[in-house]
Amino acid sequence: MRVSRRDFLKISGMTAGSLFVRELGFNLDAIEAKVPELKTASCQATPTICPYCSCGCGILIYTKGGQLIGSEGDPDHPINQGAVCSKGAAVRQVYESPKRFTKPMYRAAGSDRWEEKDWDWMLNRIAEKVKETRDRYFEREQNGITVNRCHAIANMGGAALDNEEGYLLHKFARMLGVVYLEHQARI
Repeated sequence: MRVSRRDFLKISGMTAGSLFVRELGFNLDAIEAKVPELKTASCQATPTICPYCSCGCGILIYTKGGQLIGSEGDPDHPINQGAVCSKGAAVRQVYESPKRFTKPMYRAAGSDRWEEKDWDWMLNRIAEKVKETRDRYFEREQNGITVNRCHAIANMGGAALDNEEGYLLHKFARMLGVVYLEHQARI
């Protein structure tokens, strides 16, 4: 680091000034005691990805004792480097909203009401429906050409997925014969 003569004089002047103020008898302990500690100082920071747009900005979520304390942009994230848009800054409201669903909801065909189900039942139901749809609409051949495809299922990726998750989702969809692969960033 190069320090110019002007910078050296500035630093020396500030140091001398602060020492002079301290030596004049001003007691700065009372002022230092009044400075509040950051509310996130003793919290656990968990890095995550903003769920809104396709940029994939990094956000730090601060929790303490299982409670959400705050959120801010992740300064170590290569995309946003600590900056967040207004939606990213308000991501905490997604978690705290009283309208947020915390359990899977299911509405049977022809029903007019939603039922609360557990995760095991819901995941098994989704697997059954995917298998049923693939078995029913899977095409092995068309005009004597092997195609191995299923036009009845589509796949949509999102910005909350990292590269590895996107790769696995893509491979899974191709294994099912899915032709319609899309991503939030392209729409």
